[in-house]
Amino acid sequence: MVQVIWLVVTVLALFTVGYLGYSRYLAQFVELDDSRETPAHKYEDGQEYVPAKKPVLLGHHYSSIAGGAPIVGPITAGVVWGWVPALAWIAIGNPLLGSVHDFVSLSSSLRHDGKSIGYIIGEYVGERGKNMLLWFAFLTIVLVVAVFALVVAIVFNAYPEAATASLVYIVLAVLFGIYLYQLNLPFLLGTFVFVVAMFVGVYAGIQYPVALFEPAARAPAETFVLFSGSGSWLPGASSFNGNTAAWVPLILVYGAIASALPVWVLLQPRDYLSSFLLYAGVGGALVAIVAGTFFTTPTQPLVTNLEPYYGFIGRSGAPLFPLLFITIACGTISGFHSLVSSGTTSKQLNKESDARVIGYGGMLGEGLLATVALATVAIIAPDVGGGIGLALPTFAAGGGVILSSFGIPTSFGGPFMALVLVSFLLTSTDTAVRLGRYMMEEIVGTPETPVEEFATNRYGNAFVQSLPAYILITSGSWLTLWQLFGGANQLLAALALLTATVWLANWDDSKQLLSTGLPMALMTTITSLGLLWLAFHDNLYAKFLNPEWMASAGTFAMVSAVVQIVLALVLVYLALSLAKIGYDNIKDARSSGGGGGSGGRPQPGDD
Repeated sequence: MVQVIWLVVTVLALFTVGYLGYSRYLAQFVELDDSRETPAHKYEDGQEYVPAKKPVLLGHHYSSIAGGAPIVGPITAGVVWGWVPALAWIAIGNPLLGSVHDFVSLSSSLRHDGKSIGYIIGEYVGERGKNMLLWFAFLTIVLVVAVFALVVAIVFNAYPEAATASLVYIVLAVLFGIYLYQLNLPFLLGTFVFVVAMFVGVYAGIQYPVALFEPAARAPAETFVLFSGSGSWLPGASSFNGNTAAWVPLILVYGAIASALPVWVLLQPRDYLSSFLLYAGVGGALVAIVAGTFFTTPTQPLVTNLEPYYGFIGRSGAPLFPLLFITIACGTISGFHSLVSSGTTSKQLNKESDARVIGYGGMLGEGLLATVALATVAIIAPDVGGGIGLALPTFAAGGGVILSSFGIPTSFGGPFMALVLVSFLLTSTDTAVRLGRYMMEEIVGTPETPVEEFATNRYGNAFVQSLPAYILITSGSWLTLWQLFGGANQLLAALALLTATVWLANWDDSKQLLSTGLPMALMTTITSLGLLWLAFHDNLYAKFLNPEWMASAGTFAMVSAVVQIVLALVLVYLALSLAKIGYDNIKDARSSGGGGGSGGRPQPGDD
């Protein structure tokens, strides 16, 4: 056994080297210059383009990117292949790939008036390339909605206390929005009152846990069950249980409604309150690991109870290559971050030098969250035979053990860490639905037909995303669904790196393309292979060519498997097609000398 503090020390050491060394080089490479006017100042409108102080924008950016994925991925990978491969991918991949991806996505958007990566790629390869990238991102969003809704349901089943606390948390966020934006009451006083109330909500969840049907075995005996029976008749109940299956559609409905509300009603106040959960949960866990190792005595030793390595074919029968690299997406590298970096963040950057700490440093911060998640599962070491329904709640259980170093009872620390996980996931779910609508609006432009009007309508678009997400969930194949999401997310990251490489090639023919080109080629290759494995092995071979599966599979499972195959193949086709278009552009730019253009080195008078 190894003390978990060494996991944290390893990551901190490599992250420090990356930030002090590589990020400094990248900042010089893209020629960050504080004398150049940022889009936030150039187009300041009080709505989207608003200069923000560095600490404020870092908090917003970090809470936007640090969703549930950097928690779920490391937990899943650690249980399947052991903690060493998971730690290595986080500690090495993050500073060399993920942080580079976030930084160049933000930097390229800065030089294109705060526009998205879809717009940027369209500037160089045309409208067809732009629409292909937007379609790719939209399909990825559907997978995001599916996996996060399922994970929330799994945690609600394991921790009914978190279900009650989450309901209180959502109500408090709405009230805080009214307090701030409708009543215009004091900000600091409101912050204090609502943050305290949020922690009181955790206590309320412990006292009054709620479930829809019979919950998991660990649920408190006093859990209030709304409906009698097991709920075994619900789609997906045979793979999880009735309570989990019942929560899924409610969470999807919540995501659809929340995504359609004005941002002041729920999104902004909820994200602000979430930041305090983030600081208390993640920051507290990191400090508690140090305290529990050197100064205090936690409820159990803070050591790794998972094996370091379970072999190339992990405990679930999945090969480490290429599936490890798509199982851990966020926490190492995430295409979703390019949408945030080139979306809201680039429109709020006060000065160009802030891009280094926010873009590169923010991703390192998410790597620390992934490390905490890996530490929690290493301490608890769940049986892989229990599936993700057992593995996921270990973040809460392991987090409770870690927080016990401060003398916090695990009966409080566990549900609190479950709420930390769920708050991130709920945020990511409805934010993803909202982003999906924005992408569809950009694809369609001005609606001219009833179908286009429905696809861009805030309620119709939510239905378009939620229905296939629900079908995917009912397949019951958690690992396949998560890796399908991870593959799509990683390919989106490859396309964001492709966009940055195209930008650099057209900017100046003296710019080296290895910092973005090599990670782009690596992620395109690995994730394409991973998605092809999921399509042909895990779905076609293991399901449709398996008589036993065919004999027992229901209609929902079969439809879900078909959807997964089609999605995987479409995503690979879109990615490889875009890579070919981007490569041709880079070759043409270099053969013609590159330079200039709207995406190149700013010319005199551009400011």
